[in-house]
Amino acid sequence: MKNSRLMILAILVLAGILITQLNQIPNLNKQLVQAKATLKQAKTNQEPSQTIASSPQAQQDNVLGSTKMVTSFVKTFSNKPTSSYPENLKGMASQKVINELTQTFAPSVTFSDKSHYEVPVVAIKNVWGSDLNCLVIAKNNAQSVAYLITYDTDEKLVIDMSRLTLKGAFDNEK
Repeated sequence: MKNSRLMILAILVLAGILITQLNQIPNLNKQLVQAKATLKQAKTNQEPSQTIASSPQAQQDNVLGSTKMVTSFVKTFSNKPTSSYPENLKGMASQKVINELTQTFAPSVTFSDKSHYEVPVVAIKNVWGSDLNCLVIAKNNAQSVAYLITYDTDEKLVIDMSRLTLKGAFDNEK
């Protein structure tokens, strides 16, 4: 009799566990459906991020074009009178940079009608960002001037600029 009571108790405990597990099945199905939906969303979010990364050749072409724009910008403001900056630099630089050039940088550098500035050096600090940080040296026979220029590759504009002091001599060899 004792054995049969223990057997009945064991059967009731196992039946209780079985019923509890069977009640968990709908919850587990809901969790499975949600996990599949999350996985599908993660995969669709991953695909665009893989296509955004550009190839090294495309980035090299982008940097080359940006370097040409920065060189053209420096040649333009170095070889044109200050009064013509708003017209000549429009589309090459932001209005903030044009104002800074007109009020601050241009008066501190001797730009004369006889001197012609060349841009022998454009060094790039950050190639993979959307903003290129460039060190640009403009020089003529009398002086050399260095600028730190930030070029926005998305907007295709010079967005920031500062003049640097050159220590020592920057020789006139090309």
